[in-house]
Amino acid sequence: MFSKAKTKTAPTTGPKMSETPRAVPKNAMPSIISADLTITGDLMSIGDIQVEGTVEGDIESRTLTIGEAAQVRGAITGETIRVCGSVTGQIKGTSVTLAKTAKVNGDILHQSLSIEDGAFLDGHCRRMEQSAPGADSNIASVKDRSATPAPAAKSESKPSNADSGASYASPLTATRNEGAARAAGA
Repeated sequence: MFSKAKTKTAPTTGPKMSETPRAVPKNAMPSIISADLTITGDLMSIGDIQVEGTVEGDIESRTLTIGEAAQVRGAITGETIRVCGSVTGQIKGTSVTLAKTAKVNGDILHQSLSIEDGAFLDGHCRRMEQSAPGADSNIASVKDRSATPAPAAKSESKPSNADSGASYASPLTATRNEGAARAAGA
């Protein structure tokens, strides 16, 4: 018991999140990153995360809420994502909502996207295909729409967005293109 002979044992490391799937209780509380907390590093959770502080790293969770005063610098992946604060990086989620106080600098990959009036977005939005049953990930891969040519317009009376370079003529895109034209002196 107290002998000097010691046997070396390999250090044990905890199982990775993907190796041990666990069920999340329906009434489980979210993990909260409070306003006075700054985290440098990646966060992974099978449950819910609510960020009110600052995170410098990637976040992966089932449900993620970025509070109004929160700042995230890194990629975000989840099933349901609600952004009320500032995000610099890619957002990839099944359902993504940008609140009126959101400020996003990065691309959004989504199946469902909701942008409230007043939200700021500087990046591209791309719809993902729904995942097939039995797929490994709950987030499907992105279908590259730029590889397939757009169908030709059947009537010449319809305006074309080919000259503007926009793949989707939203009011946000139109405003950005008009601002770029004004800045270029056109």
